[in-house]
Amino acid sequence: MSAPFAITPADIDAAARRIEGHVLRTPLVPAPRLSELTGATILVKHENMQATASFKERGAVNKLLSLDADEKKRGVIAMSAGNHAQAVAYHAHRFGIPATIVMPETTPLVKVENTRAHGARVVLHGETLYESAQKARELAESEALVFVHPYDDAAVMAGQGTVAREMLAEAPDLDMLVIPLGGGGLMAGNAIAAKAIKPEIELIGVEAALYPSFYNAVNGKDLFIGGATLAEGIAVKTVGQQTLPVVASLTADIVLIGEDLIERAVNAYASLQHSLAEGAGAIGLAAILKEPERYRGRKVGLVLTGGNIDTRLLAAIMVRELERDERICAFRLTASDRPGLLGKVASLLGEHGANILEVSHGRLFLDVPAKGVTIDVTVETRGEAHTRAIEAALREDGYAPRRILPRGLAEQER
Repeated sequence: MSAPFAITPADIDAAARRIEGHVLRTPLVPAPRLSELTGATILVKHENMQATASFKERGAVNKLLSLDADEKKRGVIAMSAGNHAQAVAYHAHRFGIPATIVMPETTPLVKVENTRAHGARVVLHGETLYESAQKARELAESEALVFVHPYDDAAVMAGQGTVAREMLAEAPDLDMLVIPLGGGGLMAGNAIAAKAIKPEIELIGVEAALYPSFYNAVNGKDLFIGGATLAEGIAVKTVGQQTLPVVASLTADIVLIGEDLIERAVNAYASLQHSLAEGAGAIGLAAILKEPERYRGRKVGLVLTGGNIDTRLLAAIMVRELERDERICAFRLTASDRPGLLGKVASLLGEHGANILEVSHGRLFLDVPAKGVTIDVTVETRGEAHTRAIEAALREDGYAPRRILPRGLAEQER
């Protein structure tokens, strides 16, 4: 590592000593069911177990404890819509340092209130983080506050680098680290730490396909950046000036992940690892799901970077995954409108082991005879083969079933 990076392995060692006792040394846990799913031997670093459920505490604590007495008295300011805000607010309160957090006006109320609950002054400004950052810098100058950048700061980068330091201390035989990539603070710190300990280790950075900021910067591309992503924690349009040289020099590859795979990874963490993962926290696993052959037979370290996911969103993701696996499916049945029809359909479904979740009648569709009726029925099954058996039974009894897919009616009867 001859490049003049913003931090050195010695800075990360110092950060580890500084933050000890202030953040949790999170467990590195074998994940046998995720390993079975992917073919890799996976170990997961559970940063979702930190007090504010995110790795961001490491960088925030290192930065706050690096301040001199005058800076601590004047206070700090940060811009964030989520994990960085809560990490700075929480630990600034612990250390008796006044904290101001500038958040976009569109930030969900629960995140605003959580940040206020940690004792911070919250300023709502602008619709995007870019506008919030401009306001934060204005306030930092006018009020003589110390600006705590979420990723483009040497002390923050060094604090984040303690993750890989701990992982390789416990599992020195790791072949790869797969790390989410937003502004680059986590990857930069961990790349420097990991390469100093084990130069041959392979580092893979993972971005949401809607926010290919590092992919563009490193590969000279101009892919469009923007859109609603489940991985909002790494939805960054501008890469860090201090993080870019590290990422460009030390990562083996940067991969882009679509929203469907991020959903699958969030669901896999919940159902197979029994862990809450936000979209950004799960995207490393999504990268392995995208290219399992690349990781098969290798020992891979994943960083579950955060677990701050809305429970309603998690529930929706899990139901959508059941639909993808055909364990929840919907049929539209057409028949003559006669008494007892619904009971007969229910009995047929029950005989074949389907659990009815929802039923609705329709008599006004123009493609149904005047004396006919449609019944939309959603059922829970044991999987694809069971679903097809139920569909065949419905067809055999004359109900002309059509599958209602998540995007609408199937084009043809199956």
